Amino acid sequence: MKKILILSLASISLTISSCTTVPLTGRSRLNLVSDSQVLPMAFQAYGEFLTENKSSLLSSSNAQAMQAKRVGSNLINAVKTYMNANNYGDLIKDYQWEVNVVQNKQLNAWCMPGGKIVVYTGILPVTKDDSGLATVLGHEIAHAIAGHSAERMSKEMVSQGIALAGNVALSKNPQTQSIFNTLYGVGTPLVMLKYGRDQELEADRLGLIFMAMAGYNPQNAVTFWQRMSSVSETSQKPPEFLSTHPSDATRIARIQNALPEAQKYYKSNTGKPIK
Repeated sequence: MKKILILSLASISLTISSCTTVPLTGRSRLNLVSDSQVLPMAFQAYGEFLTENKSSLLSSSNAQAMQAKRVGSNLINAVKTYMNANNYGDLIKDYQWEVNVVQNKQLNAWCMPGGKIVVYTGILPVTKDDSGLATVLGHEIAHAIAGHSAERMSKEMVSQGIALAGNVALSKNPQTQSIFNTLYGVGTPLVMLKYGRDQELEADRLGLIFMAMAGYNPQNAVTFWQRMSSVSETSQKPPEFLSTHPSDATRIARIQNALPEAQKYYKSNTGKPIK
């Protein structure tokens, strides 16, 4: 009993001491792991995903792949500018950006920690154009930039009573490797981290800023999410891209409220809002 109490107190102490804020938004969060611990696993998992889906990868000369890489490149450059201008450049210094497109009917896209991006062709009829795709990719990149995956892993570690000391590599810990694989669906055809609603709304806000800085009118994000809402209404279950997400009405309302802020960054090349 005494041992359990000591372990419980240690866990509570670790949890409290590991509470930080999201640098970009100031939201409080639990963070037990660092990018230096998570990124190696993400890079490995991404490589495995590409190998397993080699036959479904579109060539760089494919029109859909070219679009995704073009929009992705514009967003990546905007993110770099934004982060450096706001003294957050160190947060992405170890990112190894990459964009690939997979032939898959799922309405899905994702960005792993470290900037590893995949777009599924199934979502392209809904994105329709570069602005729609920028809405999706800006949102997914925002998840990575805000450290949402590390936050999810931290919560799972606490719930399972796992504590790591110092800079122990997560990849050498079977339990944490299992958590990572479960969250990302490693070893399955689909890789999709289930984020919480607060994280989703946070990614929406940051994604609007990133797409605006990349030269895409953030107002187009509203029409994209309206199209996604229509898809959700006509299907028996929400698309993968919408699973565990806020209600369509809530998301669209919050995006509309965030548009004035995002518009200040539209066509800005400085990483700072246009006054």
